[in-house]
Formats: sequence, C-alpha cells, structure tokens
Amino acid sequence: SRTLQQTKQPMMTMRTFLQQTGYNPLQAMRSPLLEQQRSSSILTPNAVAPELLEAPAKTDFSEPRFMWQSLREAIDEEMERDPNVMIMGEDVGHYGGSYKVTTDLYKKFGEMRILDTPICENGFTGMAIGAAMTGLRPIVEGMNMGFLLLAFNQISNNCGMLHYTSGGQYKVPVVIRGPGGVGRQLGAEHSQRLESYFQSIPGVQLVAVSTPRNAKALLKAAIRSDNPVVFFEHVLLYNLKDEVGGPDEVQSLEKAEMVKEGKDITILTYGRMRYTVMEAVKTLQAKGYDPEVIDLISLKPFDLHTIKNSISKTNKAIIVEECMLTGGIGASLSAEIHERFFDLLDHNVIRLSSQDVPTAFALELEAATIVQPEQVVDAVEKVMTSCQ
Repeated sequence: SRTLQQTKQPMMTMRTFLQQTGYNPLQAMRSPLLEQQRSSSILTPNAVAPELLEAPAKTDFSEPRFMWQSLREAIDEEMERDPNVMIMGEDVGHYGGSYKVTTDLYKKFGEMRILDTPICENGFTGMAIGAAMTGLRPIVEGMNMGFLLLAFNQISNNCGMLHYTSGGQYKVPVVIRGPGGVGRQLGAEHSQRLESYFQSIPGVQLVAVSTPRNAKALLKAAIRSDNPVVFFEHVLLYNLKDEVGGPDEVQSLEKAEMVKEGKDITILTYGRMRYTVMEAVKTLQAKGYDPEVIDLISLKPFDLHTIKNSISKTNKAIIVEECMLTGGIGASLSAEIHERFFDLLDHNVIRLSSQDVPTAFALELEAATIVQPEQVVDAVEKVMTSCQ
C-alpha cells in the first residue's frame, strides 16, 4: 500500500484557487440589479444568477401577505437597498429556507449573498459576526432557534461583547433570526422557548414579532440597526395572513404595540400568545370586562414607558407568555414592574407562563404545557374580583 508520504500533495491556498479559477468573490456578492444601474451590460460570474433579471413588477402592498412572505419581502428590499446585506444559513439558497423565507432570492442576489452553509451553527454564526465587524450586515437564519444553542458561545461571548471589549472600535450589525416556540407536535427539542436564554446576554437586543406587518417593519429596522438583534419568529405564525407596509415602513425595535385599549386591567404579552389573549378578550368582553392588551415586541429592552402609562390607568397587570415560569421573560418583567411601579398597583402582577417541563409530543399534553384562553379569563376574573 502507498504510504502517506507517497500520497501527500501540496496544499492549494485560497489565493491559488482564485487565481486558477478567475473567480472574484467581491464581484459575486454584487446584486445583478445594482450592477445594471451602473452598466448596460453585465458579466455575471457563475456564483450569481446565470441570467439577467427584468425590472421587478410594481408591488401591490395592499394585498395581504403570509408572514413568511412579509419577512422575505423585508430581506429582498433591504438587500436591494444596501449591497452589504447578506443572509446565511442551512438551506437558505436553492431550497429557500425551512419556512420559505428566502425563496428564490439566490436567483436575484447570487449564491454569495444568499449563502448556503454546512450544518454547523457555531461556525457560520461566528463567520457572520466576523463579517459584521468588517462592514457587512449579515442575517443568520437558524433552521430552528433551538439549534442556535450550538452557537450560544458566539452570540454571547462575541456578538454581544465585541463592541464593548474593543472600546467601540467594532460594530456588530448582525441579525440572528429563525422559528421558535411551541409548534404542533414537534417534540421537545423543536418546541423550546428560548427567549429568556438570549435576554440574559449583555449587548444584544431581543425582538419577538407577531403579525405580518410588524414582522416586515421590524426586520427592516433590525437589519439597519448597528446593534446585534436576536429576532424571534413563532413557528405557528408563518402562515398568518394580513396587510403589510411598503418599503419605507420601519418600526421601532424598542416600542411596544397597543393591541386593544381598555380601562380594567393591563394584559402584557408577545408572539403567539397575542392571539391566545385576544381569544380570551372576546369572552371577557362578553362578561363585561374591558382589558387593555399590549404586545411587548421588544423583550430587551422593555418599553417601560408604554407599560407604565397603561398600569397608571388600570392599576392591575397580568403577563401572558409562552416562555417558562422559572426565569422566563415574565419573571424579568414582573420584577421590573414591582420595583418601578409598585405604588401604581392595586394587586400583585400575575404571571401565566408555560410549565417548567419539556414540551410533550402528545397533543393533549402539549396543550397542557402552554397557556390557554380559559386560563387568561380565569386569572382576569380573580384579579378583578379581589380588587372590588
């Protein structure tokens, strides 16, 4: 048999590879549409769409979109607006992402700006952070937010700290997004509620979207932000359909959304639980109660101005979340309210959270893990009765 010495070949460096192939990665990262504005003829390298694109048809923004479509639209518009924006992750290219958020974008922007990666979350998240430090604006798509636990070191020790530890020399404008939350019989590992894991990281913003409209507007804002943003999309909301804003509509990453005004009690929620709460509100209104519902959206930092204004009016608060009871988002928010607004309260803050157990696969047990509308109705009635 041949020895290792006999089969050993000289290593090809990246410089040698580029010289031999004539491939220019900077050229590959350019958008064909942007190049078309500079020149009437385009030489398209193999890594980019193999054919010229026609001018895009005028978009009708009054037409309702699924949430996955609104997210795709946000990425498309921001990549067209800024050639430094790119997205990377598993199957984001030809396959279009696990929930189709990047469908066909590789045809428009090329395979270096829509970058398919190996199954190696810590590797490509670290690469995105490094790219952000050099001036790009990467979007990292996790196939599931639970998988990004493999990149927790990169998100916590690098993403959140580099601006601080470099004395402000580096910015890390990266968006880390993907599906999370309890789905329908996806099993424990694919039904994790990880918001509070990322909330504890210094230097990182945390956003949870809930409608097609705020999903698009908030993703655009996150991409433009110079701060690292962890962007939660609930796995059961991708097929939610509603109207979205145009390319100029951008929503503040730090502001909560008033879903319903009321005078009796403040209900604070986010993500999928917004719809659980609104289902409960129908029953509560039929019983004569008038709750105020606020979608937190920003999980770090909390919009304490909006929260205080509401509690000043109602003097009572309930937090409804899908995160865990122990150490969850509700635990942090409840502490903030009690410490800052204690004198405004007629009743202690009530938390309705998921059970501190792995999410079951069985449908009935899965439903018992998370908050249901009947529990919201019951909690409101108990608080209102005790304050009479």
